[in-house]
Amino acid sequence: MQAMLAFDPAVLERARRSRDPRFDGKFFIAVASTGIYCRPICPASPSPKRGNVRYFVSAAAAAEAGFRPCLRCRPEAAPGTPAWLGTSAVVRRALRLINEGALDEVSVGEFATRVGVGARHLDRLFLQHVGASPLAVAQTRRLHFAKRLIDESDLPMTQIALAAGFGSLRRFNDAFRKAYARPPRELRRERREPPARAAGDEVSLALAYRPPYDWDHLRDFLARRATPGVERVDGQSYSRLIRTDAGHAAIEVQPLPGKDALRLRVRGAPAAALFQIATAARRVFDLSADPVSLAEGLESDPLLRALVRHRPGIRIPGTWDAFECAVRAVLGQQVTVAAARTLAGRLVERAGERVAAAAAGLDRLFPTPPVLAAANLDGLGLTGARIAALKALALAVAEGRIAFDRPAEEVIARLQELPGFGAWTAHYIALRALGEPDAFLGADLVVRRMAAGGGAPLTARELDRRAEAWRPWRGYAVMHLWCAAGDRQIRGDSR
Repeated sequence: MQAMLAFDPAVLERARRSRDPRFDGKFFIAVASTGIYCRPICPASPSPKRGNVRYFVSAAAAAEAGFRPCLRCRPEAAPGTPAWLGTSAVVRRALRLINEGALDEVSVGEFATRVGVGARHLDRLFLQHVGASPLAVAQTRRLHFAKRLIDESDLPMTQIALAAGFGSLRRFNDAFRKAYARPPRELRRERREPPARAAGDEVSLALAYRPPYDWDHLRDFLARRATPGVERVDGQSYSRLIRTDAGHAAIEVQPLPGKDALRLRVRGAPAAALFQIATAARRVFDLSADPVSLAEGLESDPLLRALVRHRPGIRIPGTWDAFECAVRAVLGQQVTVAAARTLAGRLVERAGERVAAAAAGLDRLFPTPPVLAAANLDGLGLTGARIAALKALALAVAEGRIAFDRPAEEVIARLQELPGFGAWTAHYIALRALGEPDAFLGADLVVRRMAAGGGAPLTARELDRRAEAWRPWRGYAVMHLWCAAGDRQIRGDSR
């Protein structure tokens, strides 16, 4: 098990003893004498004897080995596993799908077929890279989310069971008692802190990250691109409306003072949607990133080394919906960020669904693919070619010819088959909508110019050769170069 970790035993031991938050969620510590597994930052004292300590690459692996979660450091509240865990693209994609609930209602065999491998091979890959089977990962994910709702909300147990993907309260109670050796109601009575105050149907959750974290950069990036009526950035908070199976919900995200976490507030969402919303929030704000590995991966390039040291907490701003991101990418072609935002506002005003104002300035849902495919987009300031590209995209997604849960390379290839979609647009969507850390915009003029130190831009071929050393974090290199360019606008730069 220890061999699966990207650290030698001495590094793991130093990280454990220092309680360094940068390692939080990257591995878990199990203590043979207590039968409990913890986060590296666990404040328990005294520290366990080294001979009793075992290391696991994931919480699911520790649970599979028979250890119970620590009730003090709460492993369920740790930052998520980095998306590039392991060396297998199959494992990365499968983990993303599991986090989105893809294994909650189908068999492992059906899930493996969707991922593109056999069930036995998928099990072998997961044991190699994650230390537990796909089913164990999904079960641990559900139980951890339930534990967080028990600690951080006042939702009834039946709703918590539903939110965590359990078909019945009995199944939930049985699984929870097996994992925690206590029934869920007993743990709720014993919780150390009362949940954050919530009004009405609001649910509030803390979403942890590994420091450093550049909230200001990510907030400002989203603010410049916020679609009027759908999104709003106000001071230290980001808000928007999202579509749910039951209608719509309002979310708000802001930093938690004094903690390495963001506060997610959700209003109007059914319990069954909470986990997917929390998962989407983690992707949008890139909370599973590992700054230590990123810095190590980019420091071989002198320019990037200086940029990373100047702003070590930069993340990749994600999007709530891949289709919405693709539409925005088309609207942003060959115009400034401000002009793209205006066009998005007009499109939403024309084709978006109006809802009762959930908050000041929020009264629209982004149009669905079928609605946009049938909408009249004349008179919005869009060229005929741009309208044709939007229609082709909406129709392809509505008909299932493009599915954003497919492997990133397949999505990129399918997008480039559509009119108006070049390599830049397709890779931009992979970067922000699919959370692909190695997505690379080699044709981007700002990236080529900044990679040359601000002088004459590198050619795309020169940049491609240089960027080989940035793998598998080329997407983060792009973000650092964009950030270094500031708010400079260059024709053709549609970010």
